[in-house]
Amino acid sequence: MRRLKIQVEVKGAFPDRGLLISNHLSYLDILVYSSLSPCVFVSKREVRSWPIFGQMACMAGTVFIDRSRSADARRVNSEMRQALATGAVVVLFPEGTSSDGSSVLPFRPALFEGAIGAGERVTPAHLRYDVSDGSPQQDVCYWGSMTFLPHLLRLLSKTGVRATIHLAAVARKFEDRKSAAQETYEMVRELGQLTSARARATLSAAE
Repeated sequence: MRRLKIQVEVKGAFPDRGLLISNHLSYLDILVYSSLSPCVFVSKREVRSWPIFGQMACMAGTVFIDRSRSADARRVNSEMRQALATGAVVVLFPEGTSSDGSSVLPFRPALFEGAIGAGERVTPAHLRYDVSDGSPQQDVCYWGSMTFLPHLLRLLSKTGVRATIHLAAVARKFEDRKSAAQETYEMVRELGQLTSARARATLSAAE
């Protein structure tokens, strides 16, 4: 992360095992989380073909899912259970896509089954980017119709990128995937609101 000139700030305790649920903003998300602890990631299959970051994702043991095939969720849940059984931290971005960070998109419940089947706890987390010399929505978040290479070059030109991860104080087990998706969605939204409020307070104090 130092080479990319990105500072990472963590609020809360990073889990030592189980499923970690996070909002999804950029191809950087995998690098940010893996800089804190070895993790297994679940990501869309398109990431595998991205220059540099696709190779890094493969090296991190990422489980790739074909979101165009609903049946592929069964295979991915099975691989998630296997990883969780070894005591790994598995990171899932249940929005199913990335966003500009202005809001948390609804969570898809299908891939929560891996943690439920493994009997593992789920830790919600919220990720936020700030850029002192630019816009996080345009320079860090990768969403919509953005093109990878121009975006990467723009990101590399920035010198003041900070990633803030706010982790829930309590991890818990769930009995069904729909309640898991809904409850963790609400928790991630609340964490995001806390992080945004603190960022505004810091900015006001600096002015």
